[in-house]
Amino acid sequence: MFTGLVEAACQVLACRRTQGALEIDLDLGRLARDVREGDSISVDGCCLTVATLDRGVATFYLMGETLEKTWLAKLQPDTWVNVERSLRVGDRLGGHFVTGHVDGVGRIADIVTAPGQTTVWIELPPELFVLCVPKGSICLNGVSLTLIGLENPRVSVGLIPHTLTVTTLGRLRVDDRVNVEADVLGKWVQRLLPKP
Repeated sequence: MFTGLVEAACQVLACRRTQGALEIDLDLGRLARDVREGDSISVDGCCLTVATLDRGVATFYLMGETLEKTWLAKLQPDTWVNVERSLRVGDRLGGHFVTGHVDGVGRIADIVTAPGQTTVWIELPPELFVLCVPKGSICLNGVSLTLIGLENPRVSVGLIPHTLTVTTLGRLRVDDRVNVEADVLGKWVQRLLPKP
């Protein structure tokens, strides 16, 4: 379980592709001091398990399901990703509950910059758009955000300068892909509603 409050942007050092899987080495920097092998880490919003840890570099294995549901199949060395260690009992919950189970991939449709705020429009697949409500929560590449606009099939979020600086969202360009996790509450409501 995570909050969507990114602790650091970290650099991918190596990518090794095997049949149907991907192994990556990620420099956790200062975050490594409290990490152990077997821990869950959010990497651009995707919950991954630390397979090995050596002098601050964590190795993760991404199986086929992960590569299919996220944009992480396109990872390359020197890519920067948002990282958050898992939530501990008693920690502050400043974002929203994020499971790290990515629902799908969105496309950056537009970026509008204004003083004090950057508005980013994301085009979503239909099955994700129906889970979105105005002022509801959404997680993009591991960042907890509030939805400010809905224009099917697009949604928008506002990014303050701090978010642009401390996460990788400030590097986004139109047509880039982002990992999307819809609010878990919306998913439960949709699941429980009678089907037409």
